[in-house]
Amino acid sequence: MIYPARAAILAASLGAPAALLLAVIAPTRWQLALFWPLAVLLLVAADALLGAARARLALDWPKALPIGVATDAWLTLRLQGGLARRAELALGVSGAPDFPEDNRVRVALDGGAVRVALPVVPRRRGLLIAERLWARWTGPLGLAWHQRVVKPGATARVLPDLGGVRTQAAQIFQRHAFQDLLAQIDRGDGQEFDTLVDFHPGMDRRRIDWKHSARHVKLHAKEFRAERNSQILFVVDCGRQMSEPVAGLPRIDRAVQASLLTAWVALKLGDRVAIEAFDARPRLASGFVSGPGAFAELQHVAAEIDYSAAESNYTFALTALAKRLTRRSMIVLFTEFTDPAAADFLVRAVARLAEAHLLLVVVLREEELETIAARAPETAEDVTRAVTAGALLHDRQLVITRLQRLGVRVIESEHDRVGERLVAGYADLKRRNLL
Repeated sequence: MIYPARAAILAASLGAPAALLLAVIAPTRWQLALFWPLAVLLLVAADALLGAARARLALDWPKALPIGVATDAWLTLRLQGGLARRAELALGVSGAPDFPEDNRVRVALDGGAVRVALPVVPRRRGLLIAERLWARWTGPLGLAWHQRVVKPGATARVLPDLGGVRTQAAQIFQRHAFQDLLAQIDRGDGQEFDTLVDFHPGMDRRRIDWKHSARHVKLHAKEFRAERNSQILFVVDCGRQMSEPVAGLPRIDRAVQASLLTAWVALKLGDRVAIEAFDARPRLASGFVSGPGAFAELQHVAAEIDYSAAESNYTFALTALAKRLTRRSMIVLFTEFTDPAAADFLVRAVARLAEAHLLLVVVLREEELETIAARAPETAEDVTRAVTAGALLHDRQLVITRLQRLGVRVIESEHDRVGERLVAGYADLKRRNLL
């Protein structure tokens, strides 16, 4: 496909004022003005002939991309023949990616070949399909474009940012609090019996095992360790409100990353972990797994959590969950509530679940509402917005207070610290033997 460049159009448009000026100065020689568009047309044709070349386009498309992380897609253009001077490359992708500038890369051709990287930042999980690849180049005069379009049809799965999860988890795991927790697991003040040791002055007398002491005619004491093999269940609400973006990423993806981060730490500490998701009904569930090697299974399950436009049915999902659990577990629920009616259903469902399990609810702070409510109003519309935002925040705090009175622990975190806050809460509960 060949069409004129912007320079050719500007050059042709400059002929109009020149023709008008010639008609005013020398009306009998107005025919000379026709030479201008004819000359431009000849130059465009010459540039098109000089820039004609056989083009080969190639795309190096990754098989998987982490959500929210820039990944390079490599575009290659090779021209055989012609005197091409510069080129532009563009990539058409279906999904929800971000591209720099206007999704075009402008490059200078060196020897008729060029290879450039186009950063792609996916904003939603699922499939990212490279549908079209455009390339166009000009001749030495820059007056005519040659364009080539190919349909690579390459697909890539957008997965949770596992690299970021592993890096952040390793950093958190190396902190002193977890070093102390690991020491406690090996030998500490937990509730799980570990071994019998000789009683020494200074030890708690309530730990003396009198039967064994009488049998051996020597005082023996019980030594305990923190309980292992606790059940940690991450429940992700994937309904309409959780599908809304916060700082460029949907709430669901921030919940998935936080759950994987905490799951990695929990598996390292010897607990059993599972992930479930629901919207209007339960959508998917993994069985409880244990050991660091089982983290890959949780990754695949978390990657299948889809976005939904349906309203969340807390009663159905949490009731079904309570029926499946056969032992006391720690349940981490990621959700969002703005509707008072839906929040009331949440509180009622949680009240029954909290009677037998340790429940922890994780929500993201409404930073936008807080900013609107705290901003000094300048107009009547600002006052209305501030009052509305304050009322929504008040209703939200009321729901959080009702949950806390039921014995539910609530983590209200910033969007970029939710994983760290959740891991800290889990470590505190485990250290206090509350799991």
